[in-house]
Amino acid sequence: MYYFCKALVWLYMHIAYNLRYKGRKNIPKRTAVIYASNHRSYADPPLVGAGGRGKYAFMAKEELFRNKFFSLLIRSLGAFPVSRGKGDTEVIDRAVEKLGQKRSLMIFPEGTRSKDGKVGRGHGGAALIAARSGCPIVPVGIVYGDKLKFRTKLQVIYGEPIDPAEYVEIGDEPDPRQLVRLKKRYMADIKRLVEGESQKNTETVTGEGTVNE
Repeated sequence: MYYFCKALVWLYMHIAYNLRYKGRKNIPKRTAVIYASNHRSYADPPLVGAGGRGKYAFMAKEELFRNKFFSLLIRSLGAFPVSRGKGDTEVIDRAVEKLGQKRSLMIFPEGTRSKDGKVGRGHGGAALIAARSGCPIVPVGIVYGDKLKFRTKLQVIYGEPIDPAEYVEIGDEPDPRQLVRLKKRYMADIKRLVEGESQKNTETVTGEGTVNE
């Protein structure tokens, strides 16, 4: 059921948008990863997920699990509930557990959708989960114009994976300063993917440069 639903999502996304995936070769094979992406719309999770590898886990607010049928559906796709107002410890534990089950995790570090398309400062949750699990972080850039609508030209770009062991000591209680370094690295990569591609698109439109794919 999981792969059938994933195939349907992939087909729908290509029908709804003029969609192109880039950098899929950067996604490690045979291991769970943490996708850390910029956040622009509600379509972001299926956009990132449709182009990735393997099975996923993702956080969803607990209200979505109240309907039994819908709860069964999203649980089968890897969702697990997050309770607002409660501590982050349980969420981090669940995320690390899912990665241990070979399900890749999808995180949007900015925490909220960008209204102008620019990448915000971001939070360190992905860094903490990577430090505790040892799983690589794959930065992702979702790039399009001002608004997302039918047949919008859109790119999802997967950057080179980041090995957390190069920044932090892997374990249950990583050094906070090391976590900040790791967070700055993946946020810088996300920003580079988004703004670099946006600049290329602008140059192509204005005739100031060319884009070599």
